[in-house]
Amino acid sequence: MNRQAVFDYIKEKYKVSPEYPWRKYDGSAVFRHTDNKKWFALVMDVQRDRLGLSGSDYVDVINLKADDIFFRDILIQEDGIMPAYHMNKLHWLSVLLDGSVPEEKVRELIDMSFMATASAKKKEKIRPPKEWIIPANPKYYDIIHAFDETDVIDWKQGAGIKKGDTVFMYVGAPVSAVMYKCLVIETGIPYEFEHKYITIKALMKIRLQKRYSPDKFTFEVLQSEYGIYAVRGPRGIPNSLSEALRK
Repeated sequence: MNRQAVFDYIKEKYKVSPEYPWRKYDGSAVFRHTDNKKWFALVMDVQRDRLGLSGSDYVDVINLKADDIFFRDILIQEDGIMPAYHMNKLHWLSVLLDGSVPEEKVRELIDMSFMATASAKKKEKIRPPKEWIIPANPKYYDIIHAFDETDVIDWKQGAGIKKGDTVFMYVGAPVSAVMYKCLVIETGIPYEFEHKYITIKALMKIRLQKRYSPDKFTFEVLQSEYGIYAVRGPRGIPNSLSEALRK
């Protein structure tokens, strides 16, 4: 996907045209939200050696935001995706526009950045259903038997999770594996609970959709095959894991 293809995609889907705010850097184009004026994409031409690549010729890149730090860490392991050039490397990515990243992937990352920088009102209106992996500690809750008599349970409300999302429950030690796929059917249920190790301010209601064998998506598999090294809170998952969990 090259520069013009990016411009055409953003124009068609989001009705936003590029802005050129720097006279000195006329090859740099910014795309902003029409309401909050925040950037969601920056296209620029950068010398390859400044990106840590071989050669000194110029290449087009697009800088995009990734709110999920853990997901960002997975993304930068892929070819053509790296910590952002000339921007906050903790939350932004630089994606090469030289064909090394598939067009479908570039579009997905543009959409991700648009959502990450959108106003709260816009996010609520336009965000499509999302898939999450969330932790469940059997030391504090008997999740193994929670679905024995019902397929609907209440669970701690995860930040950013909304009705219609899918959550894959990772059961901690001694199981250490993803065991359940659930649909979020209600959120924002008032609840107050505080313990030495956990605080709950709201609940969500989830419905069981699928069970997984505890020896299939183990922590070792998540780490070695999908680049997930910790599950400490709600987090997005890479497409490769999403596809495997849907099979």
